[in-house]
Amino acid sequence: MPLTAQVRIERSGGLISVAIRGNPFTTLYCGPETTKPYLHPLRSASGKVVTRHYPMETVPGETHDHPHHRGLWFSHGDVNGYDFWANEISEHGSKPGRIVLKSIDKLANGKDSGTLGASFNWVDPQGKTLLVESKDIKFYASPVARVMDFTLTLNPAEKVTFGDTKEGSFAIRLAASLEERNSGTMTDSEGRHGEAQVWGHRASWVDYSGEVEGEKLGIAILDHPSNPRHPTYWHSRSYGLFAANIFGLHDFLNDKNADGSLTIEPGHALQLRYRVIIHPGDYQAANIADRYKKYAAGENP
Repeated sequence: MPLTAQVRIERSGGLISVAIRGNPFTTLYCGPETTKPYLHPLRSASGKVVTRHYPMETVPGETHDHPHHRGLWFSHGDVNGYDFWANEISEHGSKPGRIVLKSIDKLANGKDSGTLGASFNWVDPQGKTLLVESKDIKFYASPVARVMDFTLTLNPAEKVTFGDTKEGSFAIRLAASLEERNSGTMTDSEGRHGEAQVWGHRASWVDYSGEVEGEKLGIAILDHPSNPRHPTYWHSRSYGLFAANIFGLHDFLNDKNADGSLTIEPGHALQLRYRVIIHPGDYQAANIADRYKKYAAGENP
């Protein structure tokens, strides 16, 4: 490990903690008690928590809806008919799947960045593996922003269909103060604002910004141009759900005849890439449009 490492990643059982420039940033929860892996909490460079605490913690002022909205996660509501989205034990879903840790593949600290690599089995209620997900997260040591690059590679163990539902997929549940009813505003790459204009539409990126503990902060999710069906559709809600989803066409288009399902066969992996930026100010102050151009060009943030 470099003596000057600014990104430090450490494992303790089912928890993998990430510190940046000497300050805690986030923790990956991936122990046997979890129904899917998730990062909680996410913090700004100034240390403000920008994700909802519930259901991991109970704090005043937060709603207790959607207990499956945990920090930042990736899952989907219909995979061969099984629900990997609303799959909390407390929800008693009829066909819940689980995303369980298979292996920790890489924990690398570094001066400018660090990397966490892990593999997960997506299993049905009988424990049969439908697909193996390789999750690679690169954390950068920027002094002003917190930036993560995600590469999610899904290798099917059998023929797997991601069904057409809005309940997915690459998602964050934001802090209560960032909800639209409080201080939050979502803006997409096409210049649209608010849930009414952003939800169900396609865009290369969406930024959700507002005020957290007196500081103007925002989070942007950037959809890589190599992703299938780019630019993605957005399942982004005024109550703080913030998600990219390429599968939910009949909901997003309000068309019963639309079919957003996608089938993958063994030997043909599905790969999805996203960049997440937690930044001071709004999307303009953070130059999200320019940052997207750099991401699309393969540049570091």
